[in-house]
Amino acid sequence: MSTWANLSFQNSASPIMEQLIFFHDHAMMILTMVVMMVLYLMWTLMENKQINRNLLEGNTIEIVWTITPAIILLFIAIPSLRLLYLIDEISNPFITLKTIGHQWYWSYEYTDFNKIEFDSYMIPSNESQANNLRLLNVDNHTVLPSNVYIRVMVTAADVLHSWAMPSLGIKVDGTPGRLNQTSTMINRVGLFFGQCSEICGTNHSFMPITVESVTIMSFLN
Repeated sequence: MSTWANLSFQNSASPIMEQLIFFHDHAMMILTMVVMMVLYLMWTLMENKQINRNLLEGNTIEIVWTITPAIILLFIAIPSLRLLYLIDEISNPFITLKTIGHQWYWSYEYTDFNKIEFDSYMIPSNESQANNLRLLNVDNHTVLPSNVYIRVMVTAADVLHSWAMPSLGIKVDGTPGRLNQTSTMINRVGLFFGQCSEICGTNHSFMPITVESVTIMSFLN
């Protein structure tokens, strides 16, 4: 869960989120090297008193500053494309969770079981207990097993919504009349919090998501 002093990503709870953090660090390293090189060149140009009024063109330097950015972009594009395909890959799921966005709450259906569905509303501040997290706790947690592949299908009943879980690396739009899906695997037990990430009306800020990850035996029981 993100805290007030957290300026980075939340702790990962899925393999995809781990890969996203690795790619972020990789891209930031390349960006830092580029910025330092540009600052160094700017400084040397400002301090350089040499002039050459007979210099008309520089084919060598033009080739260098054309090819070098292309190589740098390749080092960013190849891991990015690999990660995009990993996110879109749907493995054989152990369980399927259907998520339906409403104004302003979530409905969940366990499609692998008969008649298991429920609504999840945010607990108002005046009804929450001292150990509850403000604007994040809900009355019905979404319980999912850990260390197995889970398919999440997202849609909406009225307007656009977005089911987002930062610690799992999931953000899926819920569109009325369409069914979007993604796959994840929670690699540890615990409580994970998310929120609707698509402006959906007046109470958009008051439809949180709480996922409770448990062991497989606890889930089946």
